Amino acid sequence: MTPTSSAARPVPSRAFAGTVRRAALTGAAAALLASGALLAAEPPKKPLTFGASPEVSRGQYLVAIMGCDDCHTPMKMGPKGPEPDMSRRLSGHPAEFKVPKGFAPDPKGWMWAGTATNTAFAGPWGVSYAVNLTSDATGLGRWTEANFVKAIKEGKHLGVGRPIAPPMPWPAYSRATDEDLKAVFAYLRTVPPVKNQAPEYEPPMVAKK
Repeated sequence: MTPTSSAARPVPSRAFAGTVRRAALTGAAAALLASGALLAAEPPKKPLTFGASPEVSRGQYLVAIMGCDDCHTPMKMGPKGPEPDMSRRLSGHPAEFKVPKGFAPDPKGWMWAGTATNTAFAGPWGVSYAVNLTSDATGLGRWTEANFVKAIKEGKHLGVGRPIAPPMPWPAYSRATDEDLKAVFAYLRTVPPVKNQAPEYEPPMVAKK
C-alpha cells in the first residue's frame, strides 16, 4: 500500500485552530503598531481645562507671557532673596508702603529707580505706581471691558484720563488684538480680589543742577 504524501494528509483540527490563532494575533499586533504610528504622527492634543472658558484660558496665558506679575505683584524677601508675594498677586503697589520723596533724575547718573517691591518707579516722568489688577473694587472691579481695551490701545488711565506713565509697556501691548485684550480682561476679572488702593501718579520733580 502506497503511503500517503505529507501534502495530501489532512490537517488535524487542533493544529489548524492553532494556526488561526497565531494569524489572528499577528494581525492584531500589526494593527496596533499601525495605529500607534498614526497616533505618533498626530499633533499632541491640548490638555482639557475645567471651569474656565476658552477666553479666560487665553487671557491667563497672555497675562503669563506679558509679564503682568513682574510689576503688579509686590515682591517680598524670601529665603533665597526677593520673590513675588502671591498672597497679594496682581494687587499693585501696597498702599501702606510710602515712597520717600525727593528723588530726581540725574542726567549724569541714575535716570530712574524702583522700590524694593518692584511696584513703584521714579524717573523723568515722575513717580508711577503699579495699579491693582485684581477683581476688587479698588482694582479692575470698577472698570469695564471697554475702559480696559481703550486704556491699553490709547495709553490713558481708564481710557480717558491721564497718560499711562512708564515703565508700563502699553505701546507694545497696544498692538494686541481687541480679542486678546478682552481675553486678558476676562481673566483678570477672575483673579481673587485684594483690597488695595495704589497711590496716584506723582508728577516729576525738577532735576538739581
